[in-house]
Amino acid sequence: MSNENDSFNVSDLGGALNEDSRAVLVNALKNTLENLAGEHASVMENLSPIVWKRVEALREIQSQHDELAAKFFEERAVLEAKYQKLYQPMYTKRYEIVNGMVEVDVTKNEVEMEQEGDKADEEKGVPDFWLIAMKNNEVLVDEITERDEGALSYLKDIKWCKIEEPKGFKLEFFFDTNPYFKNSVLTKTYYLIDEDEPILEKAIGTEIEWYPGKCLTQKLLKKKPKKGSKNMKPMTKIEECESFFNFFCPPEVPNEKAILDKETV
Repeated sequence: MSNENDSFNVSDLGGALNEDSRAVLVNALKNTLENLAGEHASVMENLSPIVWKRVEALREIQSQHDELAAKFFEERAVLEAKYQKLYQPMYTKRYEIVNGMVEVDVTKNEVEMEQEGDKADEEKGVPDFWLIAMKNNEVLVDEITERDEGALSYLKDIKWCKIEEPKGFKLEFFFDTNPYFKNSVLTKTYYLIDEDEPILEKAIGTEIEWYPGKCLTQKLLKKKPKKGSKNMKPMTKIEECESFFNFFCPPEVPNEKAILDKETV
């Protein structure tokens, strides 16, 4: 496994969120196509000679396309690796500024303006930087609830880490000490099948160690007892609810056996 943490953009996280929902569909289609491949021979036998020849020409075109696609993915990987190294110093500098580890150069006029307010002396870095950045992303904004914002205000960095064996990548969310959960780092690891084009095999997220009464992925419902009931205490029920933190509990990607069983039913 590579230990190098590479550059990260909020758009990458939006793409990762979409990847979870796409994975279920993509893998289902992939397995279905594999099942249909067994029927290919019988279909070809029923074609006329001229149509057969046309199909063979199309297969040759597809083969040429696949060769070009393989070269594309190979060259893209090299290009991405090159620019990840170039991005890294910028992202390190961003982390230092956001978390108040270094100060940026300011002009004399800017210093005088800051001295007029007491709040400037108390603030370090850029408060709620990641929360604001994520809410400005068109995919992520729909995943973040009002209840999530308190916990996400403690988010101090997000890093992307490539995994070589097995092939995949990992997202790491670094949090300051907070009243919501014990974890200092929450991770989401994606494992890919390296074929003509990488396909998501599975995704695994960190189990969040919530403090009592602070779980954001569940809510407690209270129901009044029926009239005449012997037990007049309100009934309580725990129910799953929408939350960005469900991101760390990804849906299970169906395997071929599960799909076949479902088709049989």
